[in-house]
Amino acid sequence: MASRVFTHVLRLIERDAFPRTRKWAWRGLYDTLSRFWRDGDWRFMNYGYAPETPFALNPEDEPERVFIGLYHQAVDGLPIAGARVLEIGSGRGGGARYVARYFAPASVVGLDYSPATVARAERLNADTPGLTFRQGDAERLPFPDGSFDIVVNIESSHCYADVPAFAREAARVLAPGGWFTFADMRAKSMAADLDQKLAASGLEQVFAKNISAGVVRALDAAEARKRANMIKLPVARRFMTEFSGAQGSILYKELKKGGVVYLARRFRKAG
Repeated sequence: MASRVFTHVLRLIERDAFPRTRKWAWRGLYDTLSRFWRDGDWRFMNYGYAPETPFALNPEDEPERVFIGLYHQAVDGLPIAGARVLEIGSGRGGGARYVARYFAPASVVGLDYSPATVARAERLNADTPGLTFRQGDAERLPFPDGSFDIVVNIESSHCYADVPAFAREAARVLAPGGWFTFADMRAKSMAADLDQKLAASGLEQVFAKNISAGVVRALDAAEARKRANMIKLPVARRFMTEFSGAQGSILYKELKKGGVVYLARRFRKAG
């Protein structure tokens, strides 16, 4: 049953059907997960990325390596030291925490649509100086023009009702010369449409890559940990197998054979 439901959801996303309803449903799902999945060490809600060349991490962060990897590929090489950073769709805050701890920004703000998730992120990451969280809508950002030097968006845009509006908002809150770094998955048939929607930002695209192979490597590396967590939720185990991209799930199979692609993009604002 869970596999059929998840397949149906993927098909709705592929057709871009019922965008407002999907946005409401995603918020409800993440609110529920934040209330009932209370693991103190679960700061990440992404599928991860394992590059072919490992990057440096502190020993205490090694258990989260594959999830941090998706953020590392997004920000590596960007001028973050002393910058004002915004993550749109920050979830439980692990990615924003990584940026705040490793790259010496002036500040990091994590924004998420789900109030329960924002509250959870604040509790999980209270130990990180310069990091704050705020509830808000990616399509109507609650910040003035030019508020940030770096905007990060990881595995969140598939929940949005209006991706062009989000792209325009990301550009609006960027200061001249600022960077917008993006990563998310789509059905292969939707990849060109996604790029067209992101182009609504008016920003210059400077980097584009299909990172699906590295995401599959990350899913494989995280398999044992996911299965261990699922034991705690026997009633929802079938659903969480699909939602988490565990081996054998629809998403895992589609990523592996290329029906779903995971795309990384970087843009820069003139200035």
